[in-house]
Amino acid sequence: MKRFLTTTAALFFLASSVAFANRADSVKRLEHASEVFGEIMQTPDKGIPGDLLDKAECVGVIPGLKKGGLGIGGKYGKGVVMCRKPDRTWTAPAFVTIEGGSFGLQIGFTQVDVIMLFMNRKGVDKLMGDKFTIGADASAAAGPVGRSTSAQTNVRLDAEILTYSRAKGLFAGVSLDGATLRPDKDDNRDFYGKDVDARKILLESAVSMPAEAKPLASQLSRTSPVKK
Repeated sequence: MKRFLTTTAALFFLASSVAFANRADSVKRLEHASEVFGEIMQTPDKGIPGDLLDKAECVGVIPGLKKGGLGIGGKYGKGVVMCRKPDRTWTAPAFVTIEGGSFGLQIGFTQVDVIMLFMNRKGVDKLMGDKFTIGADASAAAGPVGRSTSAQTNVRLDAEILTYSRAKGLFAGVSLDGATLRPDKDDNRDFYGKDVDARKILLESAVSMPAEAKPLASQLSRTSPVKK
């Protein structure tokens, strides 16, 4: 009996340690996402146009997406998404995973920071599903850069998702066609300590804003303030 209790306690301690480590990883991801978004938007002439950001229903940040290979490349990354509430403030974060292949001449590996703007309800609905493919299940386009989109007539404003990347200091619109995006149920559970799906977090606002997510929410509110 004593041995059983000792083993049970050890397993409980191990599980608690793993859960703590996983949550710590999620917290670091939130911190990195806030840093990435803040750095990009510090230079308005080279950041996301304010009028597009104001129209976005949700914003996703994937810091440190890994991509590359030899001949046939691939990409994989984890990040967070926040959506607007009816009062235009931001929800708590939901965690997401992006993965998929890319074709073309690629040598070596690199990491890029990715930002995604979900521009309408169709794009948001795709985000609530189990998984969708960018460019196939949801229309997507490389987003424009600068203070305003008014002078950029070639931007696809009808796209459900606009995508950007930053690599080696260069921020620009990028195509992520072929990549799949899915809610990360494991990361959500690790972070919130319970099973909670993306819909409850992002659409129903069933989760209050955690302290660790406030810096990113503040960054979003600062660059896209609620209109009085």
